[in-house]
Parts: sequence; C-alpha cells; structure tokens
Amino acid sequence: MRLSVHMNTFHATAHPPIAVPPGSRPAATIPIMCARYNLRISPQKLAEIFGVVRSVEYQPRFNIAPTQTVVAIREQNGERVATNMRWGLVPSWSKDPKAGKPLIVARAETVATTNAFRSAFKHRRCLIPATGFYEWEHRGKEKLPYNIHLPGDEPFAFAGIWETWNGGNQPLESCAHITTEPNSDMAWLKDRMSVILHRDDWPAWLDPEIREPEPLLSLLHPWQGTRLELQPLDPVINSSKIEGEQFFRPLDTPASG
Repeated sequence: MRLSVHMNTFHATAHPPIAVPPGSRPAATIPIMCARYNLRISPQKLAEIFGVVRSVEYQPRFNIAPTQTVVAIREQNGERVATNMRWGLVPSWSKDPKAGKPLIVARAETVATTNAFRSAFKHRRCLIPATGFYEWEHRGKEKLPYNIHLPGDEPFAFAGIWETWNGGNQPLESCAHITTEPNSDMAWLKDRMSVILHRDDWPAWLDPEIREPEPLLSLLHPWQGTRLELQPLDPVINSSKIEGEQFFRPLDTPASG
C-alpha cells in the first residue's frame, strides 16, 4: 500500500497573537526549517511498522532537535536495522565534528553533487522515522508551532543519509534529512520541507546496490496525496530544551494559511 499525503488548502487571514501562559514563553529562538520533529511510538511499534529485525531502546520523543541522538534505519546484509545517530551529518573528511553549523539537512537538488553529502547519498542512505514534524507561523510577535502529521498519527519516514567519522576515540555516526520544495499546500508556511518517502519506496532508498543518482533523485519530491494535518501547539514547545509529553499541548486555534 502506497503512503501519500496531501495537506489542507488554507487561505491566509489575520489572527491576533496567541496567548501564552505567564512563565511558559520560551526564550530560545525559532529554529531553521525542518529542524524539529517527534517520534511518539515505542521501539516495538517501530520494529513492526518498519520491518526492523534489530532495534534500539529509546523513550518516545516529543521535541527532537539538531545535534541530539536520533533513531535511523538502514539496511545491513539485506535486513533493516535501527541504530542511534547524531542528527547533524559530519563528513568523514572533517577535522572537527564541532566545527561550523551542524549539517542537519541536505537539499535534494544538490545532494548528489555537494562534497559533504555526495558519498553518503551514493552509499549510505537511511530512513529517519517520525510521527510528526514542527513548523512555525508568525502571528505578530508570537510564533505558533504546528505539529504536522498523518491522520491518526501514522508513523512515516524522512529520506536520510548517514556518515561515519573516525577522527576521535570512537566512531561517530551522524545523519541528515533531505529537503525539497514544499507542496502547494505547505508553501504558505515554509519554502522547504523534508522529503517524506512513500512506503513503497523504502526498499529502493535503502538498497546499497542502487548507486546511480537518477532513480534515487526521482524519489525526492514534495509529498502529495492523503492529507496531512496541521495541529497548533502551545508555544512552550518552541524551546529545544523542552522534552516530554507534558509539553505537547494541542491548541484549538485554526491554521491561517
């Protein structure tokens, strides 16, 4: 069965700033595009949905941010295995994994040719499982977060690439999302979105024998089909230091776009 997503078409209207309870307004700045997501399922459920034969232990996550440890799924010896990686790809040739801004996303238009990503794109691709991702709408001085997800919070997979850095005492495995243009419904909110792979495309994306760019690049397109849902959240989730179900607070405010 082919997974697909299509978002509601909204029409922009003016709204007053969102009221935030005293003491809950985060001081952190709003992140760049495609820079937060959640994975609110158990390792057992993840293994069942993604066909993983070897999983990792983790707690459900409600506010995954760059440089944190994330779950990624790759193919080894013809089987899917889950592993922990740092979100923010470190090229194998890098002298210092902390130098510069973390490479959390790679553009689909240039991932096959950019020096930092082309080897990983050719040889080391992964699925990055999620149950939703966050984007922000500016309403006056407020920034309203949306949890963007499939109906029923059905898990899905971002297209990812991964790399191993061997310059330290221990190997460091890291990953990045691949982004593309937004579909017509998401364009009102952001000018990029992470590539969500169709379930039917997971095997090809993970297949290490596929190395030519053309069949891989054909998978990196804006998501279309079954609607995505945009759920406004309490702005307390804006801070990357916030984690936990108690901070995942849906609001009744409608989307503006």
